[in-house]
Amino acid sequence: MPDPGSHSYDVRRTRLRAEYDDRGVPDQHADEAANERLEREHPARPLGDPGRAAGPQGTRGTSRGDPSIDQPPRPVAAELELRSAAFSDHTIVPDRYSRVGDDISPPLEWTRVPDGTEELALVVEDPDAPGGTFTHWVVTNIPPDARGAGEGELPPGGVPGRNDFGELGWGGPQPPVGDDAHRYFFRLYAVDRPLGLGEGATAEDVRAAAKDHTLARGNLVGLFAR
Repeated sequence: MPDPGSHSYDVRRTRLRAEYDDRGVPDQHADEAANERLEREHPARPLGDPGRAAGPQGTRGTSRGDPSIDQPPRPVAAELELRSAAFSDHTIVPDRYSRVGDDISPPLEWTRVPDGTEELALVVEDPDAPGGTFTHWVVTNIPPDARGAGEGELPPGGVPGRNDFGELGWGGPQPPVGDDAHRYFFRLYAVDRPLGLGEGATAEDVRAAAKDHTLARGNLVGLFAR
């Protein structure tokens, strides 16, 4: 049975939510119903359960030397609220934002930026890509008073980094046909100093520069399959 936080658990949750949507259940109640059903189907295992996969909550290991992408973030002082008008957390990203659609970035907005923030940085990655974690978007130098990004736009003042397509800016989802839905982790970092990164920075650059300087972090997960 899939464990909470695992890929198969996320996919099951999305399918259940879609079933409730098809029945006309309002979004909030559909989320609650899907969560309650999953809790009944897959109750949490006790700590130390030998049947649990390695890692927090049975999460899968990751590649490219970044164990954080597929695991819960390390505790920080606060949590940003990151959301999109185009999709909810752990729901399907519309085709429009994919590589096979219009390939434009989805709209984002955030709140609860803590005092003392000097810069915001955004990273979007797919830990389920066949070759290992794949970077789809990096944006640095976002001013602390920015509160979002419009569809197909950088956050105001943001500087584009390089994605794993080898391009600057957004590169939308393009998982292999027939794969289970891949997860796309949108992560916004609030840091207490300028990161000093320019155009073309990578996700690894952001994590290295933000280490020990992250005041808060926001997380949003989108799913996509072909």
